[in-house]
Amino acid sequence: MTQIRSSFEDRHIGPDQSQIEQMLKEIGQQDLETFIKSVLPSSIAMATTLASALPPAISEVAAISELRNFASKNQVMKSLIGIGYYGTITPPVILRNVLENPAWYTAYTPYQPEISQGRLEAIFAFQTVVADLTGLPISNASMLDEATSAAEAMTLARRVWKGGDSAVLVIDEHLHPQVKSVIHTRAKPLKISILESEIDALSLSRLEVEVFGIVAAQISTFGSVQDLQGCKDFAAARGAIFIIDCDLLALTIYKSAKEWGADVAIGSAQRFGVPMGFGGPHAGFMAVREGLERSMPGRLVGQSFDVHANPALRLALLTREQHIRRDKATSNICTAQVLLAVMSAFYAMWHGPAGLQAIAIRIRNFSNLLRDALVAGGVSVAESEIFDTVQINISNADAHISKAEFLGFNLRKISDGAIGISIDETTTLADIRALIEIFISTSGNYQAKV
Repeated sequence: MTQIRSSFEDRHIGPDQSQIEQMLKEIGQQDLETFIKSVLPSSIAMATTLASALPPAISEVAAISELRNFASKNQVMKSLIGIGYYGTITPPVILRNVLENPAWYTAYTPYQPEISQGRLEAIFAFQTVVADLTGLPISNASMLDEATSAAEAMTLARRVWKGGDSAVLVIDEHLHPQVKSVIHTRAKPLKISILESEIDALSLSRLEVEVFGIVAAQISTFGSVQDLQGCKDFAAARGAIFIIDCDLLALTIYKSAKEWGADVAIGSAQRFGVPMGFGGPHAGFMAVREGLERSMPGRLVGQSFDVHANPALRLALLTREQHIRRDKATSNICTAQVLLAVMSAFYAMWHGPAGLQAIAIRIRNFSNLLRDALVAGGVSVAESEIFDTVQINISNADAHISKAEFLGFNLRKISDGAIGISIDETTTLADIRALIEIFISTSGNYQAKV
């Protein structure tokens, strides 16, 4: 008689009873309870059954219905928090044919040398986009995210350093907090000393320690477009690796990493058409100058020619422990985000150079429009060149953030006296008007949506 498997448990969890009995027979055990007692310490064993601590089981359909009910209670807000994550518009052709197409999303990361030419071509396009925008000639096939890219850049700099083991890594105080946190976390087991500092020439000139690398933000976490000349001169004088954390979209209108003299450029490709996914991960990137490619982590797609002189793509560099001996590996925490890297490459191709630059200019114009309106209304803002983020200096930040939430916006609380607003591709003039009203409204009445 055919066994009917209709419960959620039967469809999703482990072996059935006959299979359990067969396994117990093979290992010489009478029943599961006796077997578990023999291998599980009593100190961590549950005193009661799991069923007694949980509500009655329901079917898969009922579980999905209940989860959908929970989800319907969520408030969909427009996030203007920034810190490396921004609203973006995914072109429908990419949404339908890449993000929602199983042929693309089944591959998590390109381990196989026999990976298809089509996928390799898409990754090659991603590398080309990153290389073109950063100005550095060699880019890898994506990283896990921006923060781990920074940590991997640190280890790259350490590998190529020829000085003493006591040398430190200097990092910009104004990197995004998650980037700084991952760098510190990765450095600890490697016994690498980290020194946070302002990156202006005067602050750097006061450092009297040996430095193997410096990580600077092209745009600070608070929004200012930074002058990196001091970092460039400092790194050159110390023989240190100069690493710039870049915004790919901003690179269409500002100096490239190469123009600043960077050895390594890192960052995230999220705002190139990749929806925010609950904080990530999103495809990170790393590009390097010539001479550092052998120390670069991850994978690299290269182009060769076959015996008939036809172009052929292949994974030219595989540096993880899965590929080579552990002591030769250049990475063990990074991985590629193939689907998201491919989406970013196609987004860049869809818009083209002029289209990307137009998006960046619109974002900058909206940011300055917001800032100018706030200043005209008597609101204090940070004074610096900005790309997409306005820092507002204001008392009772919590009250303004609550007002923004009521109107459907999530803003960044920098401190009790400072708020950050990051403009993105999805921001409209109506959004700008609403944001202005939050900070310069004279009525103070926001009991009804406007």
